[in-house]
Amino acid sequence: MVISAAGAALGGLLFGFDTAVISGATQALQSRFALSDGGLGFTVASALIGTVIGSLIAGAPADRYGRRAVMLSVAIAYVASSLGTALAPNWPVFLAFRFLGGLAIGAASVVTPIYIAEVSPARFRGRLVAMNQLNIVLGILVAFLSNYLIAQALPADRAWRWMFGIVTVPSLLYLTTVLFLPESPRWLAVRGARERAAAVLARLGFLDPAGELERIAAAARREVAQRTPGLFQPAYRAPVACAVAIAMFNQLSGINALLYYAPRVFELAGAGADSALLQSIAVGGTNLVFTVLALFLIDRFGRRPLLFVGSLVCAAALFLVGWQLEQAAPDGTLILVGLLGFIAAFAMSQGAVIWVFISEVFPSAVRGKGQALGSTTHWVMAAAITWLFPVVAGAVGGWVFALFGAMMLAQFVWTWRYMPETNGVALEDMDLGGAR
Repeated sequence: MVISAAGAALGGLLFGFDTAVISGATQALQSRFALSDGGLGFTVASALIGTVIGSLIAGAPADRYGRRAVMLSVAIAYVASSLGTALAPNWPVFLAFRFLGGLAIGAASVVTPIYIAEVSPARFRGRLVAMNQLNIVLGILVAFLSNYLIAQALPADRAWRWMFGIVTVPSLLYLTTVLFLPESPRWLAVRGARERAAAVLARLGFLDPAGELERIAAAARREVAQRTPGLFQPAYRAPVACAVAIAMFNQLSGINALLYYAPRVFELAGAGADSALLQSIAVGGTNLVFTVLALFLIDRFGRRPLLFVGSLVCAAALFLVGWQLEQAAPDGTLILVGLLGFIAAFAMSQGAVIWVFISEVFPSAVRGKGQALGSTTHWVMAAAITWLFPVVAGAVGGWVFALFGAMMLAQFVWTWRYMPETNGVALEDMDLGGAR
């Protein structure tokens, strides 16, 4: 069970690596392709535009052809994207392969949490699905570290190509791993392959494969009896609203703006180019440490308590960063403390909770579509904020971080008033009102 979840979560490592690697190449890309601030924003956001489409189209194939087939397609796209961006002769070709990588990231954000949730029993599900988030932040840290080492070893006009090309190595590892993963037993059971489903459940280590298979079959019968034409029906209004809200707040925190432009933010605070890349590694390391901590907390305390604490700490840290950046002589140490505090709180709360919660909150009948909706909302917001951040930050300066902080206070209110707790509820019971 753990090996299958970890193998699928390698898609998360590629998710993080491929997403963050561009942060070390923004200046080189702007120089190489003669880009304005708006052009740079679009270049960085090109992958995120791909993620929107990838997350939109991944749910239906995952439900029709299986989770493993979609993960295999994602792995192939990662390999092609990393090679294509590294060898791109001009800006349009670079954009095309970054867009392809975005398609892979968007599809991975849909299918990987579903797959892990469906190979996990309720008592371990939070930790195993959060393993995907752990791999995402590990990928981000590896990207920052890789960028720093390559920048030290090569001139800027060559370094950026190696920054993208190195992603080929983990992409090939993921492709090889997916070939050996079992199909989701829940998908097999719903498709009528009960014997194969029972064999996979036994292989995964479920204590009572026959009982688990009967629970899956009972949930499938309820879905047939209660089936509605689509996701946007009154019966699914609450999970739809929750998935959209948590995905929007995740990006309104400003997390991707920081990850993509971390070296630039540190340079605004007075750091040199090399120091800015090193401080970016500190961001990635903090992200990883507190994501590991979240793995031990998410099933013990639940999803809501982590968001309560995380929202308040994120808000305080973002207000500190915004205030310092607006000072005539900003204190670089305080800015670093604020950004690391924000990253720590985000990793321990939203970063760990979002994909777990969205993979849980929908009934089985619409889980693929619901996961796609949550992922699409997340990536639409990510693309918009990443595209606009250089322009808005140039206009209002550090106050953009205060705006992100205000959004975190709004998230606290939403969590308190509307978010249900899904911790410990079997996936087959979600359609019986199990979330509370």
